[in-house]
Amino acid sequence: MLDAMTRHWWVLALRGAFAVLFGIVAWVWPGITVWALVLLFGAYALVDGVIAVYGAVTGSTAGSRSWLAISGIAGIVLGLAALIWPGITGLALLMLIAAWAVVTGVMEIVAAIAMRKEIEGEWLYAVTGAISVLFGLLLFLWPASGALALIWMIGFFSILAGALMIGAAFRVRKMGERAGSTAGAGSARTVL
Repeated sequence: MLDAMTRHWWVLALRGAFAVLFGIVAWVWPGITVWALVLLFGAYALVDGVIAVYGAVTGSTAGSRSWLAISGIAGIVLGLAALIWPGITGLALLMLIAAWAVVTGVMEIVAAIAMRKEIEGEWLYAVTGAISVLFGLLLFLWPASGALALIWMIGFFSILAGALMIGAAFRVRKMGERAGSTAGAGSARTVL
């Protein structure tokens, strides 16, 4: 499993890049309407869900494949719902985003714990999950916060979570490079 994960480290990096991109767009375009935010979030959740399902099917990311598949399917369903019904009220969207963030975060923490003996730096994946859970809980606690504050908070947490995912992806890539060079050195020794 570690071999597949290190070969497909880019899947985790791509998920992180989309999270960072989503956060930057939320910051650059703070006057965004609820309707546009619904569409933007729907597109992000859909892409993130598809990438997570791909990772679960190919076994190319850290963690339990079943948890990753469930998380991906939830993201796809949420993304499609947001794109199909963009007239959702702000509070309903907020609760959906909060629930999605908590569920995804818990699944990422579980995956990090499950992988702690197989990879180094699993704490980056766990921290990503913890940030997602914290983000969801804050949205549940203060649903009436202003739209601009919400957009800035979504942007901040999205950029932070994405940056941590990218960091974790590059650590996984480096582990794969080290494992490849060690394997190559071992086979060279047996030939000599």
